Amino acid sequence: MPAHDDVHAPGEHALDDLDSAAMAYAEGFITATPVQRTVLRDELTRVCLPFAGRLARRYRGRGEPLEDLEQVARLGLVKAIDRYDPERGSFTAYAVITISGEIKRHFRDKTWGVHVPRRIQDLSLEVGHASMVLTNALSRTPTVAELAGRLEVTERAVLEAMESSAGYSPASLNAPMSGGDGAVEFGDLLGSADGDLELVDDRMTVARLLLRLPARERQMLAMRFYGNRTQADIAAELGISQMHVSRLLSRALAWLREAMLSDTVPRWEGATRPDQPGMQVSVARSGGALIVSVRGEVDRDTADRLRMGLRHAVGTAGADRMVVDLAAVPLLDAAGVAVLIDAASAASVAEVDLSLRGAQPYVARILAVSGLASLLNDGR
Repeated sequence: MPAHDDVHAPGEHALDDLDSAAMAYAEGFITATPVQRTVLRDELTRVCLPFAGRLARRYRGRGEPLEDLEQVARLGLVKAIDRYDPERGSFTAYAVITISGEIKRHFRDKTWGVHVPRRIQDLSLEVGHASMVLTNALSRTPTVAELAGRLEVTERAVLEAMESSAGYSPASLNAPMSGGDGAVEFGDLLGSADGDLELVDDRMTVARLLLRLPARERQMLAMRFYGNRTQADIAAELGISQMHVSRLLSRALAWLREAMLSDTVPRWEGATRPDQPGMQVSVARSGGALIVSVRGEVDRDTADRLRMGLRHAVGTAGADRMVVDLAAVPLLDAAGVAVLIDAASAASVAEVDLSLRGAQPYVARILAVSGLASLLNDGR
């Protein structure tokens, strides 16, 4: 093995020809010791550094600092030296390809603001270079067709590359707007995602379901949630108690919630269903008694209808007993209580035996606190 002093390093030849220096490096590398090989490699790298710098300067002015490009070019130079095989041709040609490829890879992977496919990135660079060349030659901006003809690609590919070039350096959302005092940023002028779009289906479903509710419940929901009225305000306007309003709203909302989560619309269990009229009063005779059946809620809106029905029944009862069946009455408010008191008074004057039956627990409590408990007799 020859001594270190016998090895001819490229720098000793003082050659400007990189191919000759690389050939000398390759010949000396074969018989050199590991330490000598390191010295040879470092010497050839030093000789080739100006060449790598010239290649890096070809790409200056494209948004990257020249120092960074020179570092990338030197990395490509080291890779070219380590992979150089004299039997495959010129070192200079191989170094140009390796260094240029490393620089292009740097632009592709490090400088694009958003991810763009590699082929489009490469074509975007080619379109930019061709645009500068044709602009100088034609003294005007080249057309898409002229760029496509020079690059031998389709016009669609050129357009795609030109559109993708906007992703190289996207505008910052924090950039201050020109002409302003700096308080307004670019992002402030952009619209945000409309969360209401996701609620369109729900809104349309609720709108259809609201039409299936009784008019009074629809009115109360509109006053509460669209008019922002309190339950006390609603009660005062409708002439009912606040407790009554709370109960009706809770029932309507529970029905809407169930309907929204069901494949089929559930039955409305309130005073009325959307497919039926309001409170109903029917009269029939059975076993020596006049049975007055009431169905639905009795409140201010329906009290007058019940009053007329009961007065008519008292007038036609004669010697028969009169029984008011409240089994289908889910709610009775103050107006309904007043109607029953009026009916009891009229029946007493006409000497008609009046009784109430079938009252649901809520209605029975109302009758009890109203002094009508004595009329309750479910056994009659």
